[in-house]
Amino acid sequence: MKSVVIHAGGSVTVEERPLPHLVQPDQVLVQVECAGLCGSDIPRIFHEGAHFYPIILGHEFSGRVTACGSAVTDLQPGDRVACVPLQPCFACEECQRQLWSQCKHYQFIGSRSDGGNREFIVLPRHNLFLLPAGTTALAGAFFEPLTVSLHAIQLAGGCEDKEVLIIGAGTIGQLALQAAKALGARSVTAIDINPQRLALAQQLGADRVFNSAELTAADMQTLLREQRFDQLILETAGTPQTVELAITLAGPQAQLALIGTLHRDLTLSSSTFGLILRKELHILGSWMNYSGPWPGVEWQQAVALFNAGRIQLTPLMAEQGDADTYASAVRALHGQPMNGKIMLNFQND
Repeated sequence: MKSVVIHAGGSVTVEERPLPHLVQPDQVLVQVECAGLCGSDIPRIFHEGAHFYPIILGHEFSGRVTACGSAVTDLQPGDRVACVPLQPCFACEECQRQLWSQCKHYQFIGSRSDGGNREFIVLPRHNLFLLPAGTTALAGAFFEPLTVSLHAIQLAGGCEDKEVLIIGAGTIGQLALQAAKALGARSVTAIDINPQRLALAQQLGADRVFNSAELTAADMQTLLREQRFDQLILETAGTPQTVELAITLAGPQAQLALIGTLHRDLTLSSSTFGLILRKELHILGSWMNYSGPWPGVEWQQAVALFNAGRIQLTPLMAEQGDADTYASAVRALHGQPMNGKIMLNFQND
């Protein structure tokens, strides 16, 4: 089977690997249809950030059930499924409290084990989410990233009638924007330094967009004066500067959900830290996309949003193609962030 394999040193190759087979009764053989490159994969490819090499990445993917083990009774060959990549132990005290992402013994598909950037994969039943009839392979591959933003919104108690600010208009930010609009936000503001991303945010329904390379924090505060109360800020960029910007822009008693993963140390001045206290900010750490019951209400929310036609995916795409096209597009990044989603589509092969 064709597989996109990552070797140490940033090598991305398309190789033939043996077909996997069912071994345990709770396992399912899936023919992968569509998989997306996650921003978290870029350090694994280019910056020696993987747990081992060579590795097959891919934790955002969908496919068709091909065969089921004897213990699997609720899936049938032909069913379309999405990967639920976290593998908690389901036994520790954290798991007993349904705090899946805090499991101390977890594994993760496409990071701590080979993932879905290959034509076939065998997974335990609990790592597959049955998609409703009519869900496209592309939509199925976006369930995982969409639920990342939905998890943060869930932690904040929802976003209905809130002034939502999204700092970072990459894929997660654009999905968060659409979700917030669909879930009743009073307004949604997108902030980024990339004019193309901001234009896309406007296309997808942002009420206002700010280029933080052109406007100061004081400028943006002035423009947001009427939206300073009942704020929910979603920080998705994951840089020290954007975290500090989120704190500075926040209105009184704003909720600040930190989604983006930092790769450099964050140092706050005493005056910036003081803003957290003076404004009585509610800081929420958001890690992955799971809640009880497994895999979480976020995944059911994603079903409702896709079924209602509230999530546009085509504008988010930069490249979609077969294994060779995908590998070439990934290599061309040279370790830089994506400017639009890169998708692997085995249906083209």
